[in-house]
Amino acid sequence: MGHPHWPLFDLQIRTPRLELRPIDDELAVELAGVVSSGIHDPDTMPFTVPWTDLEPPRLQRNALQYWWHLRAEWKPDKWSLPMAVVSEGRAVGVQDLLAERFPTLRTVNTGSWLGRAHQGQGIGKEMRAAVLHLAFDGLGALMAYSGAYEDNAASLGVSRALGYEENGDVIAVRRDESARLINLKLPRERWQRRGDITIENLEPCLGMFGIA
Repeated sequence: MGHPHWPLFDLQIRTPRLELRPIDDELAVELAGVVSSGIHDPDTMPFTVPWTDLEPPRLQRNALQYWWHLRAEWKPDKWSLPMAVVSEGRAVGVQDLLAERFPTLRTVNTGSWLGRAHQGQGIGKEMRAAVLHLAFDGLGALMAYSGAYEDNAASLGVSRALGYEENGDVIAVRRDESARLINLKLPRERWQRRGDITIENLEPCLGMFGIA
């Protein structure tokens, strides 16, 4: 029997290598441990908001509060779905899917991070492919957007391998310095459908995504 009030807790995306699950409190604690082990070289900053610069235990507490905040602020016309990436039974990172006025615009944005111990193994591409399957196949999206700083070769490589195309750039402030952020887009017609990715328990959640 599914969750009686928050069906998102039952949502799962499965690939041959990974499972993606919405972050509940148990997964949040596990992911806070991954954060504390490091998710990027301290000398670099892949995020516009330098949230990983905080010291423990504030770093982990802020992460928990952020995920609770997203759950509390969920609305059908503005939602952000952070999903724990589970590999071999362990949470190793987070894959986000977010949208505003999705039923009208049919567009989504993605963001992600992965523990350093799990980088360079193809997991980043696999988790993005999984959430794109949810967006395009499960929710009927027409466009997915993403972005990365020009020195984030891993993220840009994942996007290009999955068919994204550049969509302009902006100069943003990162750690009080200017940096070039490359915008990317993936139209539905360029999406690379895979037959080995499955979605479980989506139908009870559709109303929460604003889909009748």
